[in-house]
Amino acid sequence: MDHPMYPQSSHELHALRRELAPEPLAAFRAFSQAVFADGALPAKTKQLIAVAVAHTTQCPYCIRGHTEAAMKSGATEKEIMEAIWVAAEMRAGAAYAHSNLALDTMRSVAAAKAEGRAAG
Repeated sequence: MDHPMYPQSSHELHALRRELAPEPLAAFRAFSQAVFADGALPAKTKQLIAVAVAHTTQCPYCIRGHTEAAMKSGATEKEIMEAIWVAAEMRAGAAYAHSNLALDTMRSVAAAKAEGRAAG
């Protein structure tokens, strides 16, 4: 493939993003700094949460950026891997929980077929 699906982040792309929308970029940066600052949760914990969320949203940029930020905040490799396993469980848990939709649909389709046979 000549053109990657996810281009490497670069100063050129960052400059273009800033040039095209400087005010939203500044607002986003301020928001991000406020969100990840120490508060009721320490910055390290917030970054571990971000690593887990990045894995559930499957954003490669977020995975790399928040993994690095977590390490800079003092997270260990084991803590990061545990956060990833939490994300995996949540993702699998969501698939399991949402199976109720398929089960309910199967029950409805079966009931409609049974009614069709009984009426026919």
